[in-house]
Amino acid sequence: MAKNIAIPFKGTAEQEAELRKVIAEHKADKGALMPILQKAQGIYGYLPVEVQKIIATEMDISMEKIYGVVTFYSQFSLYPKGEYTISVCLGTACYVKGSGDIYNKISEVLGIGGGETTADGKFTLVDCRCIGACGLAPVMTINDDVYGRLTVGEIEGILAKYKD
Repeated sequence: MAKNIAIPFKGTAEQEAELRKVIAEHKADKGALMPILQKAQGIYGYLPVEVQKIIATEMDISMEKIYGVVTFYSQFSLYPKGEYTISVCLGTACYVKGSGDIYNKISEVLGIGGGETTADGKFTLVDCRCIGACGLAPVMTINDDVYGRLTVGEIEGILAKYKD
């Protein structure tokens, strides 16, 4: 299991008011938990325990059930994401062209593993399976920027562009 940085929860009163409004709007709907969790993550960027507790209390649902849903679906995150999400394709075409080495180099340079975020909150490293750019293998994205035909030697230079 990945380690993640411990960032104190910094939710605002405005965010909480927005969350409570979303809950109130959907509370009576059967199957409302998923849309509420999605909107909560949109408000906060992730689903910290403090947010889960508000949802549990307002929806009269156990924390265990909420935690189970949040950890089952990959779209949800229990931890804040970095300013830049680095996604390395480990699909077949990219992998045979060396994306595993690219992934390992990024991990080494940043000092984090998959699913982790750097202590400064700048980078989160994740892997994915095929982004549909097999002709550019190996491929990684940093937020909306796509880098193809990568070599291990290019990684430090690419990351340096985002460190400032």
